[in-house]
Amino acid sequence: MKLSAFKFELPEEKVAHYPKENRDDSRLMVLHKDTGEIEHKVFKDVVDYFEEGDVLVNNDTKVFPARLYGQKEKTGAQIEVFLLRELNPEMHLWDVLVDPARKIRVGNKLYFGEGELVAEVIDNTTSRGRTIRFLFDGSDEEFYKTIDTLGETPLPRTIPRATEPEDRERFQTIYAKNIGAVAAPVAGLHFTLSVLKRMEIKGIDVTSLTLHIGLGTFRQVDVEDLTKHKMDSENYIIKQETADFVNGALDRKQRVCSVGTTSMRALESSVSAGGRLKANEAWTDKFIFPPYEFKIVNSLITNFHLPESTLLMQAAAFGGYDNIMNAYQVAQKEGYRFFSYGDAMLII
Repeated sequence: MKLSAFKFELPEEKVAHYPKENRDDSRLMVLHKDTGEIEHKVFKDVVDYFEEGDVLVNNDTKVFPARLYGQKEKTGAQIEVFLLRELNPEMHLWDVLVDPARKIRVGNKLYFGEGELVAEVIDNTTSRGRTIRFLFDGSDEEFYKTIDTLGETPLPRTIPRATEPEDRERFQTIYAKNIGAVAAPVAGLHFTLSVLKRMEIKGIDVTSLTLHIGLGTFRQVDVEDLTKHKMDSENYIIKQETADFVNGALDRKQRVCSVGTTSMRALESSVSAGGRLKANEAWTDKFIFPPYEFKIVNSLITNFHLPESTLLMQAAAFGGYDNIMNAYQVAQKEGYRFFSYGDAMLII
């Protein structure tokens, strides 16, 4: 398919600036992909669509405060450093984005806070990308505590407001565990302890994998021919316990629901020759867009995504292009909220 097939008008007021006060009070659109039928619910109703023995797979990655503000040595120029991934823990070597990039050159020293953290630029990687080394003598625990203190929650720029203290808790799932993401797996933001407990009582198995989300998930597609777009690689871990839960549900012909497109990418990246899920630790740059034959996932919880985004394309691959584009039109008419802090869709 072509990029232009995923273009639609989305007024800025449709993008949620803040989350709902209660996570599970978000609206839930239920899309039946075989018929195109649409139901309008509230997220806490999601439990009603699953039965004993069904499996939900969430992404337990944890967002860290990846946006740092500091000063350049000598000139004192204000700079932003966005931490993408740690390349070498022993040397505190990081892959980052910098802004304004034209002012940040190899050899520059960057100061954060009151000098609690100092970094040296050691390489240029892309027009905005740099490799930096933090000059830090303390333990790993002390280093990450300093990052946690000085860093800011990395809300996507598409949310047109400044980050607030409450975002540190709300831009994080309640089951986040493994630090490494620079963006939240937003479909999971709707889950509460109450919803998870009701699933447990009903006999629905909720299990986890880890995929550390990078900015590549949100990178703009700039080629009309989607086969020429390349996703950034992201690290994922699927444990044997999760594979056993999923494969058991597949054997019983029950639902395997991916909580979010990030979980889906990991699940569909680790498929055995027999069409079953493999325990694995690897990197994936899998780009899912129509047409695509899903091997593992047969239901999906996701948010309402931005035009021309890879997340919209993935939802369309699963729910059917016509179904999804129609559902997005309905969502706008019915006042659903879009993007990271927006409402949810269940595709079954």
